[in-house]
Amino acid sequence: MASHNATIRWFASPGEDFARGQYSRAHSWSFDGGAIVDASASPTIVPAPWADPAGVDPEEAFVASLSSCHMLFFLDFARRSGVVVTSYEDDADGVMAKGGDGRVRITKVTLRPQIVFGGDVPDQAAIDALHHKAHEACFIANSVTAEVSVEPR
Repeated sequence: MASHNATIRWFASPGEDFARGQYSRAHSWSFDGGAIVDASASPTIVPAPWADPAGVDPEEAFVASLSSCHMLFFLDFARRSGVVVTSYEDDADGVMAKGGDGRVRITKVTLRPQIVFGGDVPDQAAIDALHHKAHEACFIANSVTAEVSVEPR
């Protein structure tokens, strides 16, 4: 199977008080293709000025990863079945809550894809079947315990 890597880099800044928790959580994610993403703790978890709201937080990345994986499989399965897709937009949402063991986690991710089709538009049953097949095949969805639901728009 394949191996997937990311390099995460964080450095302390002069004048910060690490021992008191007064340090920036801003860091970077670097990927093998050359992409570098500014990242940070979520400002909903770590208050300003220690979190950078412009950075992608791990929770957002988790939701985006599920959405992206689902989309890529949906597009491939649509193509294979002769369905033409001209655009795909997903307003995905992840909910954090305490699990049964009392630990906080993302407990549910809802994908809300809005798809524009070219040519003959498939009926709702065919679209639902493509979403089901994409969800079943998605590597990321198969790797998590959070509920993942799809609500096409």
